[in-house]
Amino acid sequence: MPEPVIPIVGSPDCAACPTQATLPLDAPPLPAGTPLLPARMLNEYAYCPRLAYLEWVQGEWADSADTVEGRQVHRRVDRRSGTPPDAAAAAADDDAPETIHVRSLELSSDALGLVAKLDLAEFEGRRAVPVDYKRGKRPHVARGAYEPERVQLCAQALLLEEHGYEVPEGVLYFAASRERVKVEFDDELRAATRQAAAGLRLIATGAQMPPPLENSPKCPRCSLASICLPDELHYLRTHETPPRPLAVGQAPALPMYVQARGAKVAKKGEVLEVSIDDEKVAGARLMDVSQLVLQGGVYLTGPALHELMAREVPVTWLSHGGWFLGHTVGLGHKNVELRAAQFRASFDERHCLQIARDLVAAKIRNQRTLLRRNWKRGEAPEALLAEFRHDIDAAERAHDLPQLLGIEGSAAARYFRRFGEMLSVPATASNAPAGAEWAFDFERRTRRPPTDRVNALLSYAYSLLARSVAVTLTAVGFDAYRGYYHQSRYGRPALALDVMEPFRPLIADSAVLMAINNGEVGADDFVQAGGAVNLNERGRRAFIAGFERRMSQEITHPVFGYAAQYRQIVEIQCRLLGRHLLGEIARYPNFTTR
Repeated sequence: MPEPVIPIVGSPDCAACPTQATLPLDAPPLPAGTPLLPARMLNEYAYCPRLAYLEWVQGEWADSADTVEGRQVHRRVDRRSGTPPDAAAAAADDDAPETIHVRSLELSSDALGLVAKLDLAEFEGRRAVPVDYKRGKRPHVARGAYEPERVQLCAQALLLEEHGYEVPEGVLYFAASRERVKVEFDDELRAATRQAAAGLRLIATGAQMPPPLENSPKCPRCSLASICLPDELHYLRTHETPPRPLAVGQAPALPMYVQARGAKVAKKGEVLEVSIDDEKVAGARLMDVSQLVLQGGVYLTGPALHELMAREVPVTWLSHGGWFLGHTVGLGHKNVELRAAQFRASFDERHCLQIARDLVAAKIRNQRTLLRRNWKRGEAPEALLAEFRHDIDAAERAHDLPQLLGIEGSAAARYFRRFGEMLSVPATASNAPAGAEWAFDFERRTRRPPTDRVNALLSYAYSLLARSVAVTLTAVGFDAYRGYYHQSRYGRPALALDVMEPFRPLIADSAVLMAINNGEVGADDFVQAGGAVNLNERGRRAFIAGFERRMSQEITHPVFGYAAQYRQIVEIQCRLLGRHLLGEIARYPNFTTR
């Protein structure tokens, strides 16, 4: 890894000069209270500085098959055993020393700014040999191993030397091939290790995320590829080399909904059990649950909540009518840097207006596309589509947020006036005689309360979508309650409402159309009281199934060209918003279908 450098001041063109002289740039001293760098982070830094920054500074982590297998390999060495000999006493002992094996040995040094847990250390008097366990087979490369693994092992050697031991060499043990590879700690490797520690501390204290690698073979197997988005960012900046399909993988875990009145959710071993009146009615393995959604008067036991927080599985609370109340998470995301950028942009009126314009324009585009695709009787009138194009142009030129609100409202009224044209079943006006199955207010949306069945479905769909987006934003590291277009209000997830705008037609409205047109929800699935219409328990259950099926539907990303589920695309969009706010891309790319 090349050492961090600074230009020697003096030449006016030094920043552009390819042969400028450079000086090594030492890392700044550790401020009081700064945690020591884990030696394993030097491995990540030598492999990819951006990976180390994401994990160490922003607190990002995602499992892959490699990381899971690596934990299995370390199960034995993670159990502490043995005691290292005293270095000073061993130096004065002339007898032939015995070999002492110490597993899971923790060492730290303020002088080096490092901390490490050694898998295994073999001691013979003052002589120590660190042994680091690696999954996989020994690579057939020069020096027996790749530089990141050698740097991490050398960091362990430097720590042992700080504690008075002699450490001329170490060992990398490759579990798959059961081979030991000796690593000599020469001056070159020691210098590279110190430079890696200095470089990581420098970018951490400077809060400057390194740029992503470009078209690197390292990226496809990286567990943080879907967080880093290296190919996607490069493509958005240059429009060269379409991204490889590395940012998305199948998500086996799914949300678990519990809505039965008086139900109790408890942990039984590795299973979440749902019971009513102490009789088990349903269950799901904890490993298969990505979110727990509780609607109405559902009781969640303390042990179950503690386990879900430990596994970073959010719990969402909905009112009995389906309104999003909030969610419970564990310690929350550590990425303070992202939230600082979010809040900084939220106080910049021009930045807020730019983001809001793009959100509203994308929403209107998707409304227009949905009408054009699902028009049931002939084709959508060209005059209507032209009016939507005019709304899109007006939204992109809006002078302020109030004007933008008016433009969005006008487009929404036009859209919902024609919503019935997408229904296969006959639709009637909301003032039709009692008993009309799919009455709908074609002039405006009625929300609180919905006064007909279609509006009831739309309101419930938007509540489910707001919940899904709010949970994803929180998981990524945002504060879901500070937005740019929607004004912040107590208990209102303004940023979630912002981000979901382009997805309203594609996910929520589409789920409503499928539920009605496919007969998944019928007239008997609603209750009416006091002029309000709402789904009953059976109707909610049927619609939730349809909504989650829509979220799991796989489509081709219109910009990046690879296939992904809608729930994965929502996460990608949240992460792209973060990359925009942190200055890595000039403009947030909204999701619009063709």
